[in-house]
Amino acid sequence: MEKWYVATKKADFDRWAAEFHISPVVARVLRNRDLTEEAEVEKFLYGTLEDSYSPWLLKDMDRAVEELCRAVEAGTFIRVIGDYDVDGICSSYILTRAIQLLGGKVDTAIPHRIHDGYGLNDHLIEVAGQDGVGLIVTCDNGIAAASQIALANSMGIRVIVTDHHEVPFVQEESGRKEILPPALAVIDPKQERCGYPFPGICGGVVAYKMAAALAERTHSRALGEAMEELLEFAALSTVCDVMELKGENRILVKEGLKRLRHSRNQGIRALMEVNGIEPERLSAYHLGFVIGPCLNATGRLDTARRALELLQSRSKAEAMSAAGELKELNDSRKNLTLKGLEQAERYIGEHHMEQDKVMVIFLPEVHESLAGIIAGRVKERYNHPVFILTRGEEGVKGSGRSVEGYHMYEAMTETAHYFTKFGGHAMAAGLSMKEEDIGALRRELNEKCALQPEDFIPKVHIDVPMPLDYADERIAEELELLEPFGVGNPRPLFAQKELIFRGGYKMGANKTCARYRVTTPGGAEKQLVFFGDLEAFGNFLEEKYGAGAVEALYSGRGNFPVSVAYQLGKNIYRGRAELQYIMQHYI
Repeated sequence: MEKWYVATKKADFDRWAAEFHISPVVARVLRNRDLTEEAEVEKFLYGTLEDSYSPWLLKDMDRAVEELCRAVEAGTFIRVIGDYDVDGICSSYILTRAIQLLGGKVDTAIPHRIHDGYGLNDHLIEVAGQDGVGLIVTCDNGIAAASQIALANSMGIRVIVTDHHEVPFVQEESGRKEILPPALAVIDPKQERCGYPFPGICGGVVAYKMAAALAERTHSRALGEAMEELLEFAALSTVCDVMELKGENRILVKEGLKRLRHSRNQGIRALMEVNGIEPERLSAYHLGFVIGPCLNATGRLDTARRALELLQSRSKAEAMSAAGELKELNDSRKNLTLKGLEQAERYIGEHHMEQDKVMVIFLPEVHESLAGIIAGRVKERYNHPVFILTRGEEGVKGSGRSVEGYHMYEAMTETAHYFTKFGGHAMAAGLSMKEEDIGALRRELNEKCALQPEDFIPKVHIDVPMPLDYADERIAEELELLEPFGVGNPRPLFAQKELIFRGGYKMGANKTCARYRVTTPGGAEKQLVFFGDLEAFGNFLEEKYGAGAVEALYSGRGNFPVSVAYQLGKNIYRGRAELQYIMQHYI
């Protein structure tokens, strides 16, 4: 069951259409992206890197740059410590490369997911001390590592934190009190005292901003020229860390994609080649669902250092070999994920979780690195907050994925007594805990959850009710101005009532998608493509129009009125572009 909502936000659409040379339909879509002022529309459609914000607006950036420059000049051994996901890998690459180009003595440490866990730990600090490291720069982690940074300080190792995660806090009578780590500088736009205008950036962008500040301060020609390449990794981080593609993020991804299509980075080029991606057609989709998962697979099933080494490849042969291995790892990860999903479905049934507001699922045999992916898939199916817990080397580890209206990190803060370690933000989180506390955690999370039954009904947000007869090539071309699409800027969704489904046939190697012949209320015949669940659509038709409806449809004898929500785009096949209507939802 779904609830369809048609956006009703107001604006002078005709004026916007005239000013920006777009149709009123596209003007409505822009308003639905929460744009209200014409300056915002201008920036959304035509914003450039000049519209992005100065790195110096980030709190402590001046102090961090000063300390880094001093360390480079003194020949101090610097270690960049990142994380094992795409954002952590890319931000590590950005900072390490920036410091190298300044002539710094630097190396990189990526925590091992199984042995180290997320972010800084005592072991990493101790190893740094043994290696003679004088300065640690964290990226995509560190904001919650107060005790580890205190340990580093006691060993004479200075620390600069660059992160983007939520700042730990304690609730006092006067309100929240942030717990900041005792570092030389803490760069995190989520800090209360940070006045950065767009706090929704990822770790890779924070690292990119630091590189930009270093280039500006040092006037380094080498680093200045490298900023084009480093932008590619900031864009990749933003998409893969599921940041909203609004404001500055939208500009960075749009400009980063332009550069990625002509990337000179051997690792990126190799990943595109082994996955059959034509560089000129590279999109945010490919970053999030093809390239990103290949980089992520190393941190899940092996060590993320392999992904970093791929990005640092010097030759095509070296890069192609590494990229092939990453693709194989990702294929293996897909198979393990499917098995984990089957186990999750069994667990939900056996533990009668259909009535739980928050699903806490314990899968002891599942590889802990797959917990987040499986949590995301279960969340998509049930539209409930989900925690997937697995048995790690030291107790239980897990990942959570949330839904609109449920701030996962705050909910976990209220039940912090169950966790030995946790972190995250509104929509996702990671944790460690004792196995014997799983049942109690499930009870308390559900008792404290304020979500109501209507919050679990999936919401379908329709931008404009638009007849297929009106959805022409001109509008499809204008919609390309709104790319890149992703979280915060979804591909526009249109709707039409009572399309008559006449016939259809299944497509693809495994016959998992279909093309339908439909008639509009105006009498025009159109082709509608569907990449969704064919079995579910067939069940819908049989329930609504009786047994035999599916057979009738696929034999060309259909006469079934169905209201659809669809996307409009262009499909390029064998060099020819054709208008494409893609069914997303139906009632």
